[in-house]
Amino acid sequence: MISRMQWSRRGVLKVMGAASAGMLVGGRADAQTIAEPVGQALSQATTIAAVPWGERRPKVGDRKFRSAAVEAQIARVSAKTGDKEMARLFANCYPNTLDTTVEPGTWEGKPDTAVVTGDIAAMWLRDSSAQVWPYLPLLKEDDALRGLVEGVIRRQTRCLLIDTYANAFMADLNAKPLPWSVDDKTEMKQGVGERKYELDSLCYPIRLAHGYWKQSGDVKPFDAAWQKAMTLVVQTMRVQQRKDGVGPYHFQRTSPIATETLPGNGYGNPVRPVGLIASGFRPSDDACVFPFLVPSNLFAVTSLRQLAVMAHAVLKDAELAREAESLAGEVEGALKQYAVVKVEQGTGVETIWAYEVDGFGSQLLMDDANVPSLLGLPYLESSLDAALYARTRAFVWSARNPWFFKGTAGEGVGGPHEGKDMIWPMSQMVYALTSQSSAEIGHALAMLKASSAGTGFMHESYDRNDVKKFTRPWFAWANTLFGELIVKTVATRPELLAKVGA
Repeated sequence: MISRMQWSRRGVLKVMGAASAGMLVGGRADAQTIAEPVGQALSQATTIAAVPWGERRPKVGDRKFRSAAVEAQIARVSAKTGDKEMARLFANCYPNTLDTTVEPGTWEGKPDTAVVTGDIAAMWLRDSSAQVWPYLPLLKEDDALRGLVEGVIRRQTRCLLIDTYANAFMADLNAKPLPWSVDDKTEMKQGVGERKYELDSLCYPIRLAHGYWKQSGDVKPFDAAWQKAMTLVVQTMRVQQRKDGVGPYHFQRTSPIATETLPGNGYGNPVRPVGLIASGFRPSDDACVFPFLVPSNLFAVTSLRQLAVMAHAVLKDAELAREAESLAGEVEGALKQYAVVKVEQGTGVETIWAYEVDGFGSQLLMDDANVPSLLGLPYLESSLDAALYARTRAFVWSARNPWFFKGTAGEGVGGPHEGKDMIWPMSQMVYALTSQSSAEIGHALAMLKASSAGTGFMHESYDRNDVKKFTRPWFAWANTLFGELIVKTVATRPELLAKVGA
């Protein structure tokens, strides 16, 4: 058994990844050798990975949700993908969220949908938003799918009304928190799975709501409860500008991993209140070094303006619209003043976005694979300056970024969460989704095809020199994001999918 001191999200996933990888190369792993709390998830992951190539989806009767529009999309895109291995990868990955992670139901007579990450029975606000995002263009074709996504928005509303500082909630809101959160020094409320405050976790539900509204025209989920939740989101962002002190949120965890807890008695390192919004943790669930996380603040500008539009058009709430727009403008101004930094390049000096700053002049130059990232700013419609982004992108995808790795198996961005030499396929997907170059997109597709390592799915990370050394055999966000990339590529550059890689 794993002791409580060893419990963490990444610790459990490493156990699962190792067990599933062992199953793939040397027979089925014995789930009874794994700690009981992860046994069920491991069993599900192995079941998915054990089916013969080309038949990696769960059996029809075992799928969590079936969408006629999604099945039609799979058929359309697969038929236009000349590389049959890529077509099979797409057919496995694109529906993975619906096949394996959604838990549709009702609450108070309205749709209610929990979405787990894949290998943990909890719902991250970020992951759940990203997991269903690629299905939004199909909402008008499938009422059942629209109802499922409506249920995600309504469940996120319930979660935000419980605690705007929590990043993850239990699929069953009456369940106990995740095992590694039990002894955290923070204010845990019923239903919360983990309470790592991440600014992007407040932005993603707005992005999903705005995208749902634009794609479907439906306003049913945007009721009084959603209005109250959005008001709390804006209030929380205001508090975390820290103009009147550090605010109520604090978090400490006993762990040998430094990024699992916050310094400064649980409030994080000091900041100078300059208009930016502090975040305790990054979208990787790793602690920030400097609390003003730049990509998340850029994302917040976009999200707040989307909320302002919806507050006007849907809620008829002029005050909320005014407050959201005002905060967005303040953050944007502070970003331009405090988050643009000078770096040496060749024989000269150029400006790029920093990854984290503190308002005092300290700056962290790096990028992380998890989105929001500096690399992913255009994907989130959060790039304020195209030329500045282009320079930042060149920095991120180079050895100047300490978390960029290149080896015999590929190249890409990783992060502290899985450590040195571990490339995240998600970074390669975002690299392709934000590229205007056929050469770059083709290169990314070839690396992604290889990174599957014959499993039929995408993974969290893999060793830069060996695709068979990977983490998380069941990571629905990466699978669905890969599906989104293939749909876009078929629509815009189908020739790149004729034959991918050598």
